[in-house]
Amino acid sequence: MQHQIPVEKLGKEGEVMAHAIEACVHCGFCLPTCPTYVVLQEEMDSPRGRIFLMKEVLEGNLGLEEALPYLDRCLACQACVTACPSGVPYGELIATFRLWSEEKRHRFPLERVFRLGLLRTLPYPERFRPLAKLGAGLKPLLKPLPLPKPLKAPLALLPDRLPEEAPYGEVYPAKGERRARVGLLLGCAQRVLRPSINQATIRVLQENGVEVVAVPEQACCGALNLHAGDKEGARALARKNLKAFRDVDYVVTNAAGCGSGMKEYPLLFRGEPEEEEARALAAKVKDLSVLLDELGFTPPPPPRHPLRVAYHDACHLAHAQGVREAPRRLLQAAGLEVLEPREWELCCGSAGTYNLFQPEIAEALGRRKAENLKATGADLVATGNIGCLTQIQAYLDLPVLHTAELLALLYEGKDPLA
Repeated sequence: MQHQIPVEKLGKEGEVMAHAIEACVHCGFCLPTCPTYVVLQEEMDSPRGRIFLMKEVLEGNLGLEEALPYLDRCLACQACVTACPSGVPYGELIATFRLWSEEKRHRFPLERVFRLGLLRTLPYPERFRPLAKLGAGLKPLLKPLPLPKPLKAPLALLPDRLPEEAPYGEVYPAKGERRARVGLLLGCAQRVLRPSINQATIRVLQENGVEVVAVPEQACCGALNLHAGDKEGARALARKNLKAFRDVDYVVTNAAGCGSGMKEYPLLFRGEPEEEEARALAAKVKDLSVLLDELGFTPPPPPRHPLRVAYHDACHLAHAQGVREAPRRLLQAAGLEVLEPREWELCCGSAGTYNLFQPEIAEALGRRKAENLKATGADLVATGNIGCLTQIQAYLDLPVLHTAELLALLYEGKDPLA
């Protein structure tokens, strides 16, 4: 796409955005894969439409506030990146635009307080846990009340009872010969809402000859801050991880959004002294399924009876990281029948805090995803992201497990449906 963006005036951020906009040829292949376009059927709620809007804003032909309603509805799922024949780096474009525009946009005071509260709470398990515990306790009382959707949505996603806090040792030795030494990113919301995912990940890695280091100095990956336009907050968290994970072979992630967030560190530190270190760390980040697939997976004993598993592709694994086949290979190697849902590429509507700010669209996508998964006839659903797991479980009456949880149960000889 031709443009007249004043790149020199906008600096490094301008270069990133101009490069992405130049690559778009307006072919429209992205439209049927875009969740907001599928739900709303509006051109400006598609990647093609949003690229045009960003170009117009950057050129000075359109006011930022006029474009923001459409840009804010973007889930940044990057399904368009998978579909795009021209290789438009839309993920980099929307992330950079949000960083650039945050200081320039108008927000009402109450909205600023709410956003700040989320960014100062969710990435910190020690702060999030007491609030989540309070919410879970009040859930039976608040659920019948006519609450506004931004409050009703997070309440619905909270478990009825918060799991007990899981203590972590620092080093978990490999079983048998050590094949790799990895640092495990423990996450933030996941440690509070579903600590069993980390415990299962450690078990699966140990079974495959991997020594696991739960680095105590680590922080949240910073993806929540980055995608909210909070550049300095994201950088502060990322700097802690640059230091924390220097001495391991790989950084293993078991949440798709966290993995892609750490792989965005070079973008976050573009032009900064930490850029090279950020690139080095990003190159070491591997999803659990990718590491096991590359090392050579030692499968658990097969299930006691045939199990049909519908696999849900988390957007920030399938689209942002290009990981689709590895988790399927692991599940098949474990003796499971893997079923493919319709519209595999379509987001479930979780997308970090999206279901807090766009609850109607998030609900429509969550219900659509649940229907497609149920239509496979599966016994259970497996996925690689805590946000997807929580979102889908809210609309589906089948068990929804993380891939690591499912594999760990098989290593332990347990029935995943029990």
